[in-house]
Amino acid sequence: MTQRIKPEELRSYRWYGVKDMRSFGHRSRTAQMGYHKSDYAGKPVIAIINTWSDINPCHTHFKQRVEEVKRGVWQAGGFPVEMPAISLSEPFQKPTTMLYRNLLAMETEELLRSYPADGCVLMGGCDKTTPALIMGAVSMNIPSIFVPAGPMLRGDFRGNFLGSGSDTWKYWAELRAGNITEADWQDIEDGIARSPGHCMTMGTASTMTSAAEVLGLTLPGAASIPAPDSRHAQMATLTGKRIVDMVWEDLKPLDFLCTDSFDNAIRAVLALGGSTNSLVHLIAMAKRAGIVLSIDRFDELARSTPVLANLRPSGKYLMEDFYYAGGLRGLLSNIKDLLNLNLNTVNGKTLGENLESAKVYNTDVIRDRGTALLQKDGLAVLRGNLAPDGAIIKPAAMEARLLKHTGPAVVFKDYNDLNARIDLEELDITEDSVIVLQSAGPQGAPGMPEWGQLPIPQKLLKQGVRDMVRISDARMSGTSYGACVLHVTPESHVGGPLALVKDGDLISLDVAARSINLLISDGELEKRRASWSPSVPKFNRGYGALYLKHIQQADKGCDFDFLEPEGIQEIQKIQDDPEIH
Repeated sequence: MTQRIKPEELRSYRWYGVKDMRSFGHRSRTAQMGYHKSDYAGKPVIAIINTWSDINPCHTHFKQRVEEVKRGVWQAGGFPVEMPAISLSEPFQKPTTMLYRNLLAMETEELLRSYPADGCVLMGGCDKTTPALIMGAVSMNIPSIFVPAGPMLRGDFRGNFLGSGSDTWKYWAELRAGNITEADWQDIEDGIARSPGHCMTMGTASTMTSAAEVLGLTLPGAASIPAPDSRHAQMATLTGKRIVDMVWEDLKPLDFLCTDSFDNAIRAVLALGGSTNSLVHLIAMAKRAGIVLSIDRFDELARSTPVLANLRPSGKYLMEDFYYAGGLRGLLSNIKDLLNLNLNTVNGKTLGENLESAKVYNTDVIRDRGTALLQKDGLAVLRGNLAPDGAIIKPAAMEARLLKHTGPAVVFKDYNDLNARIDLEELDITEDSVIVLQSAGPQGAPGMPEWGQLPIPQKLLKQGVRDMVRISDARMSGTSYGACVLHVTPESHVGGPLALVKDGDLISLDVAARSINLLISDGELEKRRASWSPSVPKFNRGYGALYLKHIQQADKGCDFDFLEPEGIQEIQKIQDDPEIH
């Protein structure tokens, strides 16, 4: 039998249980809100961190789901307290939600620290909300469980299924090429997003909620349920029930998160054909747990992990199909030999126990090893004189002819320059050119927006070109595709080699060799570096100024340096020391 703590050991007891004037204020103000002492006395107080807002379409249903979470908490003998937090709405927030991920992480941590929370339910799903909520909860380390928003239903265009993001880019290219009409484009706009929930492709949202499940932070099977499905509401209530027991059991994130947990999550991301954004987020999440995770670990595991999920943008299907085919548990059952199955999860069982009844019901959606989309290399980490600290590419989502390519650079100094010139007829560019975007990284943009799927010039689209090598220090949406080299580190804004590229320079990409190089001499590179000067900061006040002062580079997870656990920097220095290796 699991050992249970006593009511006087609850964290909230300090607010409600003692006999002094301050507790009198807490109790009397709780009565002011209409609650009787019997509603909360001696019961776990459960903070429900809700990222609902009127401008976040991915979380539209959270207004209802939070009531279902509360129902579960009440039924299990807890006291639910809803705490709204900043809602990071991927479609609307500019310049990028990534700029505010750490703000939500800070808010989550401080809400849990400053209020009488014995445990928490984290409600998120839209891209950055998942890592942000988990980062904050792990730093606070009280009993925590995550409710994933779930994917929306499949889009529809005249009888064809549409995938958010992926089909936006696809049909936008066809519109610019003149292959579809404005009326077609309007029909796509009307049908591509037709229910609550986050992107239903294997974008960043489903990648990160799946990673959260594999880390053990959700109920088993939670990440795959479509948002409008009644089973999603049931999951919310069951989550509310479970968090109360977690408090009595004193089961906290750091009791089960470990290096192997993150290896499991990486394996799952790779098998899913998941988002390149997962590197930045999982590295940051691991560091909050006191674990130094290197981008090289992703590459190491990618060399032996097959891509089994036939999901857009790498494959054919959508998340609704994936759920019906067996969901994440079904996919994990096909890579059991690659996972540590002995790790505990929030439901008190091991990952292996949670997979015992898992099955695959459609072997075209969830492949086995023999029919894998790729036998390895769902993601690849590149290095070279253009990216000394690394860059990332998604081989499964690019044209195979570009896996090894050398071409002349066409350089855009920033995103405005790109937008102004990319479709000019006089632009000197061919399908063999390499498009380079500078000033799009954590400092340069700022916020490292999802600009990395750089547009192909209209004149080349009309010639039938649909993929080119494109390089930037930006990220790209997990729903995006193409031969896009991303997260070039150090970024150009801080003087990384990307800042020194000029039009006509030859750039060589070799995915198999994991290399990305600027084909100029070391002497020429140093000459250019000597004449480079830093740009003016984009912010001089407020959160933006704080961000620019403390943000780390992509290979370090883009967290703030002051939010890392004590001692993690020393571990990082040791691991980064070339003499040790």
